[in-house]
Amino acid sequence: MAVPLRPGDPGRLGRYTVVARLGQGGMGSVFLGHAPGGRQVAIKVIRPEYADEPEYRGRFRSEVNRARQVPPFSTAEVLDADPDHDPPYLVVEYVEGPSLAAVVDRRGPLTGAALHTLAVGTATALSAIHHAGVVHRDLKPENVLLPHGGVKVIDFGIARPLEATSHHTATDHMVGTVAYMAPERFEDGRTAGFASDIFAWGALVVYAATGRTPFHAESPPATAMRILTQPPDLAGVPYPLRGLVGRALAKDPADRPAARDLLDELLAGPPPDDPPVSAAPPAVPASPARRRGPRRAAVAVAAVGLLAAAGLTARSFAATGDGSPAAKRPAAPDALAGGRRSMIHIVETGEDLWIYPNGGEAETTRDAEGLDPVTLFTLVPSGSGHEIRWLSPKYPGNCLGVRVKPGESTGLVTVPCGRSPATVFTIRPSGRTDASGLAAYTIVSPGFGTVEWSGKDRRMVVTEGDQPARTTFTFPDRGPA
Repeated sequence: MAVPLRPGDPGRLGRYTVVARLGQGGMGSVFLGHAPGGRQVAIKVIRPEYADEPEYRGRFRSEVNRARQVPPFSTAEVLDADPDHDPPYLVVEYVEGPSLAAVVDRRGPLTGAALHTLAVGTATALSAIHHAGVVHRDLKPENVLLPHGGVKVIDFGIARPLEATSHHTATDHMVGTVAYMAPERFEDGRTAGFASDIFAWGALVVYAATGRTPFHAESPPATAMRILTQPPDLAGVPYPLRGLVGRALAKDPADRPAARDLLDELLAGPPPDDPPVSAAPPAVPASPARRRGPRRAAVAVAAVGLLAAAGLTARSFAATGDGSPAAKRPAAPDALAGGRRSMIHIVETGEDLWIYPNGGEAETTRDAEGLDPVTLFTLVPSGSGHEIRWLSPKYPGNCLGVRVKPGESTGLVTVPCGRSPATVFTIRPSGRTDASGLAAYTIVSPGFGTVEWSGKDRRMVVTEGDQPARTTFTFPDRGPA
């Protein structure tokens, strides 16, 4: 979803005009741009801490050259790049369409021909990517777009440089993607290869078919442990796909099919119908015995230690280990369904949120009883997120929203409700609770950043970046809205 440019964003990169911001991730920011002929493009700008390293620039240049050789078969075409620009950037085909993650979150798992199309499209993309000698390294639902019923795999042109330098370890890259990482990626510092992408494909298809990942657990370390030691959970995957997916998820990379083999098998038969309900699907056997000895257990323990050292613990994640919708919303409070009055309680300070009208900033108080209208809100579902509507009877139609003010930190203020990028928030479980046992959540603006309490400024701010959220919120129920 495109949002307006922020202060400090570039207006031009080389010969491309930058018109809006599309998002940001571990490697940098993504902008919507126009080529000289008017074609819309996506421009990925590398973060300065990566760009300043000569080793990174060299590997980035090499990977871009390979990515340009990938034919645009179910992939977003790499159009241009300038590794020597300050900052370096990559230009790819702009694909307008929701991600697989968004589709499953909003509509539920795919079935029948839609699931088969997804499996074929992603296998086609991997076949083309691997044929060019490129390893994707980050195949996940957010990197699969579904434009007009088609399939497009994105971000293969930059996945390799993200892990290229020794200074920037796997910490940044692991966040949110552990559920799609092959076992060998936890062993002895081994990097991803073609077989690792096949494993991610298998996990992706399970997610598309069921809404969860095959090793889903309550935290990234627990997910890693299951990847290393347990067979995948394929319940809910239709039988025409189950055998192929099971082989793709083999513990030993040598036991997984190549991308071209995946594609050949998928194209050998007709698309499956919607799967029948099965009382007890057969269990998928574990990997061969030679892979399940003391060494595997030791690697599992080491992997959990690595994740903990990288900050990937249950208490430091805004989302749970597998990233699936079922894991993202455990024991959701009634407020998230809409139609309820709620306070917004800040766990770390013990205070409650309240706001001034007419563009006033969000502040906190310790004296609210939940009856004063300035501290009461209702969460209104909007797409995959929520509007946070203020219930003051004197000022109807006001919501919490993000305000970007040049020269100041981005703040949380009252704005007219309107389901705009500034007023829609994603509310994610943090895995924590407050003193009364209520589940705590983080609040994120997809277009602007994470909602945090600034003790220094005594105000709510919205911060960019990929650091774990420091501020969590509960939603004490105060009856029907």
